Amino acid sequence: MGHPSPKYTAEFKQRAVQLYRERGGTYAEVARELGCDAGSISDWVNKADAAGADPSANPFQVAEENRRLKRENERLRRENEILLKASAFFASRQL
Repeated sequence: MGHPSPKYTAEFKQRAVQLYRERGGTYAEVARELGCDAGSISDWVNKADAAGADPSANPFQVAEENRRLKRENERLRRENEILLKASAFFASRQL
């Protein structure tokens, strides 16, 4: 079996994109310096380019926030479903 892929922070990804743009070298050179995969650098640069014009904005932070909010939304939906079932159960009981 392979190794699990490492999780990089949004700040790390943004810094990698900045290094690539500042140095003007290859993905492989930046990847060797940072200790990650050149394909990852390429993906991050493409995502940053697609994200928009503001270079100070961190598109990776937005993606992390979206994932967090989706997980929270799903948890709240499950909790709401449990509460609806519990209220229906207790409403059907004769007290």
